[in-house]
Amino acid sequence: MSDEYWFCLEHHRVEGEHGCRNADRLGPYPTEAEAARALQTVEERNEAWDNDPAWNDDALED
Repeated sequence: MSDEYWFCLEHHRVEGEHGCRNADRLGPYPTEAEAARALQTVEERNEAWDNDPAWNDDALED
């Protein structure tokens, strides 16, 4: 068994190497705990990117 973990988007649970298909999972993560908070990590990253002053979608609207 691998020492990597994934978060299954279909079943909302942490899986090991042999879980659902990769298209339905986030990861891999090095620990089970990190995989368990995958959705929070995605939310935090999206928030950071949405508020990144170096990224300016408004310039594309001109």
